[in-house]
Amino acid sequence: MVKILANDGIDSAGKKIFETAGFFVSTEKVSQDNLGEALKNFDGVLVRSATQVRKEHIDAAPHLKLIGRAGVGMDNIDVKYARDKGLAVVNTPAASSQSVAELVFAFMFAGVRMLSDASRNMPGCETKERFNELKKFYSSGTELSGKTIGIVGAGQIGRSVAAMAVGMGMNVLFHRLNNQDVVVPLNYHPALGQKKSELVFKCVTFTKLLIESDFVTVHVPFPKGSQPIISKKEFDLMKNGAAIINTARGGVVSETELLEALNSQKIAFAGLDVFENEPLIREALRHHPRTICTPHIGGSTRQAQERIGIELAEKVVEYFNK
Repeated sequence: MVKILANDGIDSAGKKIFETAGFFVSTEKVSQDNLGEALKNFDGVLVRSATQVRKEHIDAAPHLKLIGRAGVGMDNIDVKYARDKGLAVVNTPAASSQSVAELVFAFMFAGVRMLSDASRNMPGCETKERFNELKKFYSSGTELSGKTIGIVGAGQIGRSVAAMAVGMGMNVLFHRLNNQDVVVPLNYHPALGQKKSELVFKCVTFTKLLIESDFVTVHVPFPKGSQPIISKKEFDLMKNGAAIINTARGGVVSETELLEALNSQKIAFAGLDVFENEPLIREALRHHPRTICTPHIGGSTRQAQERIGIELAEKVVEYFNK
């Protein structure tokens, strides 16, 4: 019997696929310190972003044949080392892209209409005078239509963001390292007689993207120990009053220099789902009036978790049944 450790859990739909295939699946959480010892008893291990699978864990598990990542980025796995040792490493790059892209827009809507700040102040508007005062202040929001969004990275999530942005009437700029054109499929509805369509975007330089974008959103891998992609130099290039969104990885955006940019009002607001040290998030970020923070929930919708569980389970079962 194939034994799988789903150390960060798995959706019930995915677990059912394993059980139907005759696999044993354990969802009992193993601590990071005890992971190597525990893996001696399993043929495969599935993780999200919480569990790290490093060289020492792979070396300690002679029967391990597969590592699965429930999500996109695999920086919490020593992928090359695992593959060099003959292990299969799989992930689910498409399953959560819609959910993450929608969170990007949730941040942008909340930021341009000052929803978080308005909500915090509404309990104090019992009088007509205070209500009208708040109404006047929060009537200075802006629309997304006609604005420019700069997307750093052109994977599944970046392209999903672009498709939504086009639907909102936004201008889209892409930057990717290989500078290849980005093909973005657009949503369509066969029942309404709509045909499939796609848009092709020419990539621009990182500098041009920063200078011209009203919103910058980052969707790139970020190996541990890397230098921030956006820090003081990049903030200085951005428009006064631009916004930054990070749903990729903590550390992609320098938190120290982001705070400086927010305090100087160079950056109008930041939407942050990931942080340099989770869960030890800086108090200055959590309480800043122009940050909108969420606890690393980008791909954590019910629909995404079900798609992830099904896609990952199908890939793992297919591998072991070969």
